[in-house]
Amino acid sequence: MTHRIEMEGGGVFDVSADEDTLLRGALRAGIGFPHDCSVGGCGNCRFDLVSGEMETLWAEAPGLTERDRRRGKRLACQSRPRGDCVIKVRPADEYRSVVAPRRRAARLVAKTAITPEMSEFVFQAEGQADFVPGQYGLLRPPGVEGVRAYSMSNLPNEAGEWRFVVRRVPGGRGSNALFDAVAIGDEIPLDAPYGHGYFRAAVERDVVCVAGGSGVGPIVSIARAAIAARPARRVLVFEGARTRADLGFEKLIGADLAGVASYVPVLSAEPEGSDWSGARGFVHAALEAGLADRAATCEVYFAGPPPMIEALQELLIMRWTVPVERIHYDRFF
Repeated sequence: MTHRIEMEGGGVFDVSADEDTLLRGALRAGIGFPHDCSVGGCGNCRFDLVSGEMETLWAEAPGLTERDRRRGKRLACQSRPRGDCVIKVRPADEYRSVVAPRRRAARLVAKTAITPEMSEFVFQAEGQADFVPGQYGLLRPPGVEGVRAYSMSNLPNEAGEWRFVVRRVPGGRGSNALFDAVAIGDEIPLDAPYGHGYFRAAVERDVVCVAGGSGVGPIVSIARAAIAARPARRVLVFEGARTRADLGFEKLIGADLAGVASYVPVLSAEPEGSDWSGARGFVHAALEAGLADRAATCEVYFAGPPPMIEALQELLIMRWTVPVERIHYDRFF
């Protein structure tokens, strides 16, 4: 059974009745539905319901402002069609999925500690792991309402292996459920791939990557892909962390590639009395000091917490006027 969704102004697509949300159904149907995080935080998938019935999954989702709610706006990632509907939205080709997302069961086969707070989870699923480095998947941990977005830390492969770097967030139900309620051999639902902050293999410019926290996962994937696609390309990686123990890039990328990419670790809370001789402070400040004369000639990828994302946007777009088409990231960390 399917529900027919008509877009006011032109365009029709069908959404399966067992689909999680309007957004994921639209993307599976090849529609360029505006979105970023897919989990209710960014607000980019706002739309108007003209006619029909939609179930709201998370009424308090932060992606909607009070003004949005007064105007009747909805989030496609938090809306489930209950029948045929007419909606008002402005699709764009840039939001079309580069790889069609698919739902599958993923079995946990390994878990490795990377830092005191982060581990890499390895899942096995039927079929190939088809995604572009830098994209993310949606995991549904047991006992938790809704899905959680985590970027893949490995490369696409035919073996069906999916790796995710997850940080245990104090009070975070999703991350704590993954750490505590999913044992080796357990299966959970995985819906992937999604996201726009993926590696542009056809672009030959040098690559600059900036990672913060669990954002190191997709950055490792992008760095590996950049090195493999064009060995002569320069790859420069900045990683921001609180202390030396919180750094994860070199542990994840492995000894064979650790020396290939230029790596700049930056610590914001390393004890003053330690023997750390590297950069201190915030990672965007280290980027500003080390890249100012070359930023406009590079392709830039970043992943990390919202304050880091905002600081990098201000630096790259507002101050350095780097063309937005050369800056790639997803907003959900």
